[in-house]
Amino acid sequence: MVVPELRAWRAARPHVVRVARSVGPQLVRAAGVVKPPLKRAAGVVKPLVRRPSTVQFTTGAATLGLVVAATVVTAAGPWDSTGQRTAERDWAASRERAGGADHGHVSGTSGKAPAPAPSARSVLAGLGGAAGAAPSPTQKALADVLDPLLADASLGSDRSAAVVDLATGKRLYGKGADDALTPASTTKIATAVAALTAAGADHRIATRTVLEPGKGKVVLVGGGDPTLTARKDADGNASLRTLADDTARALKARKTDEVTLSYDTSLYEGPVVHPIGADNDNLAPVTALMVDEGRLDDSTSGTADRSDDPAAEAAKKFADLLSDRGIKTAPPGPAEASDRAKALATVKSPPLSALVERMLTSSDNDIAEALARQTALASGEPASFKGGGAATREQLKKLELPLKGVEFADGSGLDRADKLTTGLLTALLAEAADPARPALRPALTGLPVAGFTGTLSKRYTGQAGTGVVRAKTGTLTGVHALAGTVVDAEGRLLAFAFLTASDPPTDAATTQQGLDRLASTLASCGCD
Repeated sequence: MVVPELRAWRAARPHVVRVARSVGPQLVRAAGVVKPPLKRAAGVVKPLVRRPSTVQFTTGAATLGLVVAATVVTAAGPWDSTGQRTAERDWAASRERAGGADHGHVSGTSGKAPAPAPSARSVLAGLGGAAGAAPSPTQKALADVLDPLLADASLGSDRSAAVVDLATGKRLYGKGADDALTPASTTKIATAVAALTAAGADHRIATRTVLEPGKGKVVLVGGGDPTLTARKDADGNASLRTLADDTARALKARKTDEVTLSYDTSLYEGPVVHPIGADNDNLAPVTALMVDEGRLDDSTSGTADRSDDPAAEAAKKFADLLSDRGIKTAPPGPAEASDRAKALATVKSPPLSALVERMLTSSDNDIAEALARQTALASGEPASFKGGGAATREQLKKLELPLKGVEFADGSGLDRADKLTTGLLTALLAEAADPARPALRPALTGLPVAGFTGTLSKRYTGQAGTGVVRAKTGTLTGVHALAGTVVDAEGRLLAFAFLTASDPPTDAATTQQGLDRLASTLASCGCD
């Protein structure tokens, strides 16, 4: 249901407001706003502001309609009816007491009273500014403030930058924007857009069991879902326990209580070990069957010790679960299911939109490589590192994005052979903001929020970009990157990308602070 204020606001303006409802029980989406291009008045750049305005907060939250998986929502707080995260709303209220209505204690807030959080009407007024009522920053104004920061030696020997106005699609700033550099994890933005284009936002990855005819042989068939979980609390993911429940029930209905168990990983091709090596806590061996990303601890994101053989480990856990349910099995081994096998049970992942958001927020390498292979499968390419790269390029070419000099060696950005341009990264973000392509919106809504979520949760403390910069980070030794969106001081929504590299490597913390300053400067910049 569209709230009355939004209905009236939309009816009064010629531009497009798209509101997408929940993709599942754990997601709520209010998507972006775009207005036709306006004439840009010459403007000036305001001095750096150390804290963002309430307008920036509410505009940033509602304009992009940030959507995150249930784990992130739990960490950062629920959504209110305006599409604004309550954590952001409370922060904005505590920093600036002007604007909006004094609701006192409002359902969905942290309970602090009074909490003069913006009302729905003032949030929508902010959206009007973001859509184009305010002037776009001029090229000269951006050059005046960004050039000196980009020249900082702490960023390293190689650097590239681009800034685009998402309301018009026009590039406002570029320095080496067509130079291909190692992008690190900002590669995941390309992986997200390609997967959503190829497979669709509603696509779910199936893990299933089948029964070979006349053999008493059950095969656990992997579909490439790295979020399949064996934990008691599936937290919205596909559950190996549920699959065991349904499989045992189907077998008992056939008067069967003893089977041979095998597992099938034939959906994927090529090497399972990433080029960075097998002894790696950033990524499990990439196989079509795994549970909990092959993690050997209780973590759900970040680095962790991984199983050397995630498929065999998953099959062993499944055998134990069947045994607990009265189905005896021998130790499982690998085997490919035949075309004659009969279906027993199936569980499915969250929709691709949710997987994309989780991948971007947490910079999840396992999901990234899985999504690259889903792109390959949907594109008719081999589900491998090489096939995923070829399929990603193929899908982005269909979108007519700038691919000169670009190379995709993997889906995660862990491979230094990946080469992207800031021109491509900002083009990807602009494509995801296009109201004609709502299926691509998760490539924006999953971006970490500065000072709040994911890989930006501990960055931007006290800076102007807090809460209004939403960006994908990228870090390898000697390589640092940041690409995402920002609401400037006038309420204008911009996309930006910064890539840096240096040999010998620069100090990581100093370089990241330099990138954060660039994005925060965009947040504090505006035109009269």
